[in-house]
Amino acid sequence: MGSADRRRLRLGAVALATALVIAGGGVVLYLHFRPYLHGTSCEARADAAVMPLDLEQAANASTIAAVALRRKLPERATVIAYATALQESHLRNLESGDRDSVGLFQQRPSQGWGSAKKLKDPAYAAGRFFGALVKVKDYTGLPVHEAAQKVQRSADGSAYAQHEEDAKTLATAFTGHVPASVRCWYPPNKRKKNSDTRAALAELRATLKLSDDGDELPAPTSRSGWTMASWLVTHAQTYGLREVRYSGRHWRASDGHSGWTTDKKASEKLITVR
Repeated sequence: MGSADRRRLRLGAVALATALVIAGGGVVLYLHFRPYLHGTSCEARADAAVMPLDLEQAANASTIAAVALRRKLPERATVIAYATALQESHLRNLESGDRDSVGLFQQRPSQGWGSAKKLKDPAYAAGRFFGALVKVKDYTGLPVHEAAQKVQRSADGSAYAQHEEDAKTLATAFTGHVPASVRCWYPPNKRKKNSDTRAALAELRATLKLSDDGDELPAPTSRSGWTMASWLVTHAQTYGLREVRYSGRHWRASDGHSGWTTDKKASEKLITVR
């Protein structure tokens, strides 16, 4: 082999090594910035249907489901509540609205729903909505928009019908009908440095009206367990939660976009949070 050939081989080796270094650097950069690429969002899935939500909407949706669980209501009640809240507030806890309307369901203090301050508490507002809904005769047998209108008595009750399919998707996901179907994600710069698991569990227990008992939550049934686990995931940013584990699955804030991953050690009886 001549000197020219050896020179070409050396140049080729250098070029290959340079390309590998550049590629490797690209991989390192991608892995570093990957948590930032997906932004901040949540999803509720039910079979082929996917409902995108922001963190506020997801947190409010999980609270509605938790209140329905507390009251031992059927999934149909949750569908009606979601269709109503989607129409009235887009699942946002609004400070004001038409006349003196406030909150998720745009309930009016002047109409006897409660004080404006209380109605701005999503758990209280959901409880008031369900309290009125269960008084509607045969509400589970009525079309969704008719049941919603009997509670809300709005100017155009037919408007609730347009949200029925999305409401069903949300109910299927947040009531645990389909396990591990709610996920949230946000980049590292949106995460709190300190995790306050006790405060998160205290709020969830208050919503469910459970006694305060330790750093784990018992899950009497799979559906109730997934309702609670979904609540924790949707409130994870607020309380700086890092992980939620339940029923063979594991959600991590550091990889929230991947959703619930397999974790054979995660209990079917207890929800653990870190």
